[in-house]
Amino acid sequence: MVFHIIKEQAKTAGIRKNISPHTMRHSFATHLLEGGANLRAIQMMLGHESITTTEIYTHIDREFLRKEIIAHHPRNRNFGKENHCTENG
Repeated sequence: MVFHIIKEQAKTAGIRKNISPHTMRHSFATHLLEGGANLRAIQMMLGHESITTTEIYTHIDREFLRKEIIAHHPRNRNFGKENHCTENG
């Protein structure tokens, strides 16, 4: 029944892409991960026994990963400059 409701709502909203409960579950996990949620927490929310299943389940694009590494890796020479500039005047 949930499958049918989602299909109908997608159609009503003008969404032409094939939408299913699995699509929504996948999107939920991906958005959480991209928003900074812990992979283990997502694993528990989805009820996966194996973290490997969660890793496969959550799609992250490579550009997002690259930007995250640049923004948060401590060896990045720009890391934290914004915070230090305002503190030191």
